[in-house]
Amino acid sequence: TRKESSAASDVYKRQIEGRDITGKRPFEIARAGLGFVPEEREVFANLTVDENLRMGEQPPRPDAPAWTIEQMFGYFPRLKERRNTRAGNLSGGEQQMLTMCRSLLGNPKVMLIDEPTEGLAPKIVEVIADVIRDIHQRGVSVVLVEQKLTIALKVSTRVSVMGHGRIVFEGPPAQLHERQDVVQEWLAV
Repeated sequence: TRKESSAASDVYKRQIEGRDITGKRPFEIARAGLGFVPEEREVFANLTVDENLRMGEQPPRPDAPAWTIEQMFGYFPRLKERRNTRAGNLSGGEQQMLTMCRSLLGNPKVMLIDEPTEGLAPKIVEVIADVIRDIHQRGVSVVLVEQKLTIALKVSTRVSVMGHGRIVFEGPPAQLHERQDVVQEWLAV
C-alpha cells in the first residue's frame, strides 16, 4: 500500500541531526556537516597543496570543531613542506593526507572515511590512524570503512562487520575479540 511504501522509504533517508540529505547536491551535504574522504583521494591535481586546502575551507559552525590550515600542517608536516607543490605530483600517502585535511577544513560534524590506508606505507598508516583518533576525540563522528582490521580496531569505539551485504556483527571492539566465530568466518585471511 501507499502508506507502507512511504514508511519503508523513510527507513532509507539519510539524515544528519534530523536534516534529510537524501538527494541533496554535494555542496548541500557538506554544508549540512558531512565530510567525505574517498578512497580514490580525488585531489585537484593541477592545484597546489595550499590551493587544495583553501578549496575545502568553510566558515566555522557553532556545533562542530573548527579547523585551520595550520592545524592540518601540525597533523601532516610533510604537507607544509610541499604546500607549493601541485597535488598531482604528490605521493599516494601525501594525497591521502591532503584529502583528509581538505575535508576537515569544511568543519564537519560527521566524516565518512573510505579505505584511508589503502596502498600506504606502514609509517603513514600509523599517522593516519592517530589523526582519525584525534578527530574523533575533538568531537567529530567518524564512519570508517577499512579492511585492515588492526587499524579499524585501534581507532574505533564501535565496529560493524559486513558479510554478503549484511551486518553479521555490531558492537565494541573488545566484544568482537570474544566472537571467534565471527573472526574466523568473516575476518580471517
